[in-house]
Amino acid sequence: MFETTQDRAERRSERHRRRRGTAILVAMLLVLIAVAVAVGGFYRYATGSGGPQRELTFTIPEGTTGSEVADLLEQKGVIRSTLGFRLMAQIRGSSLEFAAGNYVLKTNMSAGDVLDVLEGGPLLARGIEGTFPEGLRLEQMATRAAEELGVSRDGFLEAARSGQFALPPYLPEGTPSVEGFLFPSTYEFERKATAQDVIGRMLEQFETVAADLPWDAAEGLGLSPYEVVIVASLIEREARFQEDRPKISAVIHNRLREGMRLEIDATVQYALGDWDPILVTDREVESPYNTYQNAGLPPAPIASPGRASIEAALSPADEGFLYYVVIDAEGHHAFTDSYDEFLELVDRYQG
Repeated sequence: MFETTQDRAERRSERHRRRRGTAILVAMLLVLIAVAVAVGGFYRYATGSGGPQRELTFTIPEGTTGSEVADLLEQKGVIRSTLGFRLMAQIRGSSLEFAAGNYVLKTNMSAGDVLDVLEGGPLLARGIEGTFPEGLRLEQMATRAAEELGVSRDGFLEAARSGQFALPPYLPEGTPSVEGFLFPSTYEFERKATAQDVIGRMLEQFETVAADLPWDAAEGLGLSPYEVVIVASLIEREARFQEDRPKISAVIHNRLREGMRLEIDATVQYALGDWDPILVTDREVESPYNTYQNAGLPPAPIASPGRASIEAALSPADEGFLYYVVIDAEGHHAFTDSYDEFLELVDRYQG
């Protein structure tokens, strides 16, 4: 049987149609694969974790909607994407209704891990609370941790003095103690919290507060960030009223600049191991912390300062004060740059 010219043309046309159909099918498959990869990649990115993690306390106010919670999570850097968070919630059948309260989360968590924590309820529903006021020394912090959080006092002190914690540039690597850096506040912890957990959280809070302060001023004052915290700890122990903090700071900075001994009672109290009023003879105690006997700052902070005292240490009053005297039972101070006037104030108010 002979093949006509028409037959050959039809056969070529058929082969062409098949090849074109195959090409179209392959192209469609490639598009579908690309879409699947893109969708899968977005899903993993949007719902997954990545990047450095830092623990933080996440607060859900009363009446906050699920969408608002998602927005807050993204703003705090806990999740990458609100869309991914809501997508994961939909897959898991979550109602996105979360109880108001505080939760312990980390930055760069996966959406699933965040949902696990939030659906478990706020921290106090399964934890405990501890309050640490300003001006406590390390031993007092340890006692509070033991009484309010059930942490071993000795274990707390051992960890705090282990040299394992650092918070550059404020608390340099290798510093033997965290004295002065356990930020005073009220904290919530899980009941299983260890001394390391408590100390770590307090250091993180210090870092959070410190991030908003003008540390560039330290260089102009001739101090390192660590030395600024030492000054702040002195202010915290000496000042009872906010208006006195920048003035006491001015006295400290002025005396350091003039090469004068600080002669601060709180440093003697720290050397003696308590905050009881000192006697004149106590000023003779041999200790590197005794600023009646040693020039310059003590070697380390003497207590945990609050934000106001750190701010005062960085921003002293623009005054030439070199002396101050307690003038009433409440703890107000009078200030002067004259030694003779200082003696008159001592005679008037303490004589």
